[in-house]
Amino acid sequence: MATFFGEVLSVYSRAVEEDEEELEENEEDEQIRRELEEKRTVHLHWNPEVSELLRAGNKVQCSSFILAVGHNAASFLSAYILASANWDTVGRAVAWNERSRSGTGPSGEGSACVFYRHKDEPAVLICHVTCHIAEDQLFQWTEKVFGYLQTRGLTVTVLSDSSVADYKTADYMCSSSTPFLRSLRSSAFSDQPVCPSLEQPNIITGLPAAVLNHCQVHSIAAVVYQCYSDVTGPDSITMDKYKPVLTKLGRSIQVDSSRSTDGLCNFVCISEIQSNLYI
Repeated sequence: MATFFGEVLSVYSRAVEEDEEELEENEEDEQIRRELEEKRTVHLHWNPEVSELLRAGNKVQCSSFILAVGHNAASFLSAYILASANWDTVGRAVAWNERSRSGTGPSGEGSACVFYRHKDEPAVLICHVTCHIAEDQLFQWTEKVFGYLQTRGLTVTVLSDSSVADYKTADYMCSSSTPFLRSLRSSAFSDQPVCPSLEQPNIITGLPAAVLNHCQVHSIAAVVYQCYSDVTGPDSITMDKYKPVLTKLGRSIQVDSSRSTDGLCNFVCISEIQSNLYI
């Protein structure tokens, strides 16, 4: 800028400095966002046999995929099905978020999302999910898991825990009526569910909803059995409500129910002991 007398003066512009600071802040925010997105990415880790199969461009043969979401659903399958020696651990999923940080190490110890395969019927898979899958991770989880499975002829069964406080009804509900089971299925599911359908305006949410939506879009036979309970922790009565589902899971995974009742009690006792440690 020149003065009246022709003298040239340097001009200091605060606007230029603010633009540079804003650019630096935007770059830092973008870097933080990328790191957070990378950290929240769902990772699947398979055993060497399955990994070699996938590297060869093949998919995991699967005719029945059983997914248990929640501690009661997972404990039910552990007591009634996985208690036998007919299952191998074949993989795990890691999904880091603010409410779920377990199993993030290289060894996957303590992972709360584990895949099991039947030894005699390799096309039967079970998955336990006792960790929280965040909303922005649901699509990732379903796309990655089902992307590895051969979906032709596949039937998906989901067992899901839910609080009775989330159940909407015009009638009075006494404590003696809980827990209870409701079902929701995809259009491709032609079998008869073992319990009444979920009444409107009730909906399912979280991972069960994401899986059912994926199956509906891709014409996969799927049914969700949601157990509404007034008990938040592991409870043998709540677990027992899933028992009718055993008749629909196939002959190869049936077990002795009388022996498994003791297993349910053991899971509840272990949970109570762990809870008392913090009192």
